[in-house]
Amino acid sequence: MADVPDVGFELLHAEVVRILKEGVVNRSNTEMKLKLEELGYRVGQGWIEKCTKDRAPFRDDLDVMKFVCKEFWMSIYNKQVDNLRTNHQGVFVLQDNTFHFLGRVSSSVQHTEESQMYLAFPGGMLKGALAAIGVNCSVGYEITSMPACKFTITVQPS
Repeated sequence: MADVPDVGFELLHAEVVRILKEGVVNRSNTEMKLKLEELGYRVGQGWIEKCTKDRAPFRDDLDVMKFVCKEFWMSIYNKQVDNLRTNHQGVFVLQDNTFHFLGRVSSSVQHTEESQMYLAFPGGMLKGALAAIGVNCSVGYEITSMPACKFTITVQPS
C-alpha cells in the first residue's frame, strides 16, 4: 500500500471535482479546470512550505524539480514521480505511470475530457509549489494512457 495516497486527501480531491461539476451548471469545462487549478495553486503553496521548512536552499531549477519529483510528490501521493525529463532549456516533463486518481476513471473516449478535471488540481499544486519556491513557470498536463499522465513544466526566464 506504499503507492496509495492518503484516503482523506483522495476523498477531498474527488469531492472538490464533483462539487465543481455538479454545483455550477453554467460553467464550461475550461472554467472548472481554471477553478481547480486556482485551488490547487493555494494548496501547493502551503504544502511546499511545510516540505521545505528545514531544507537548504535549492541550487538551480533541476535541483528544484528533483525535490518536487521525490519529496513533494511523495508527501502527497506516497510515491515518487516515475520519470523526469528535461531539455536543459527550461522545460521539464514529470510522468506518473500510475496516477492514482485516474485509476478509477473509465478509459473510454467519452470520459477523456472529464478525466482532465482530475489533473487540474495537481497541476495547480505544482505551479503553486514552484511559485512559492521562486520558480516562475507554466504547467500543462495530459493523459498519456489511463492511468498514466504527464505534467509539463516550462520555467519562465527571470
